[in-house]
Amino acid sequence: MSRWSNSWKKKNQTIGFVPTMGALHAGHASLIRRARKDNDKVVVSIFVNPAQFGPHEDFSRYPRPFDKDRALCAALGVDLLYHPTPEGIYPPGYRSFVNVEELSELWCGHFRPGHFRGVATVVLKLLQTISPERAYLGEKDYQQLTIIKKMVRDLNLPQRIIGCPTLREKDGLAMSSRNQYLSVSERRDAATLYRSLWEASEQIRKGSAISLALKDARKKILSVSNSRIDYIAAVDGLSLEEIKHPRLGARLLAAVWIGKTRLIDNIKLSRSLRK
Repeated sequence: MSRWSNSWKKKNQTIGFVPTMGALHAGHASLIRRARKDNDKVVVSIFVNPAQFGPHEDFSRYPRPFDKDRALCAALGVDLLYHPTPEGIYPPGYRSFVNVEELSELWCGHFRPGHFRGVATVVLKLLQTISPERAYLGEKDYQQLTIIKKMVRDLNLPQRIIGCPTLREKDGLAMSSRNQYLSVSERRDAATLYRSLWEASEQIRKGSAISLALKDARKKILSVSNSRIDYIAAVDGLSLEEIKHPRLGARLLAAVWIGKTRLIDNIKLSRSLRK
């Protein structure tokens, strides 16, 4: 991988990088198209990272349709598909990890201890190996995007991290590789997450208190059968700290279980969104 990158750099060709865990969908395709537009070469990684899964999470059953993913990358004009093994990323005796303090302990970090340590570590290793000018991540996992941007700044890395808008299904559900876990009825119910966030954002935009809007959103989400909420909160767009009053760049973040599937989503609070 490094030899390929170096050969391109010797020709003054820029590299755009899209890190993924595979099970690619239209959201990933939008990142690849953006990278294709901005750069001479595009690299996509597919690596189901064991370091970001807890002991009772879905690492073993996470979808791995590699042949389908490879065909999609080829159709989108990806120049190189990087598919390392776990042993290649974490060789025997591996002991070095990256932790972005405070940001990694909030929200999903509270419910998934060590998750963002695994994310930050593998992204740093991929950035060092591939040496892209730009890396593209979706805004769906806003906390992850914020943590990676902070890591890049703190460690003086040369890459530019570009957040791209969340792609959604027609009913508003954010596209995710985990959506395929949902049954037909759960898939229908899952749209309540985005709808509740959007309605809360509209209430706040019209002057409602954040606490009241989120209380209403919780009630709507919990009206769905077999649902439970890890968190739903209004946060500062940079620090991810909870806020009580709207401010520029703020976000509504949520993590919700529909049956056995954990879904995350977020929307920007400072402007009206489509319904």
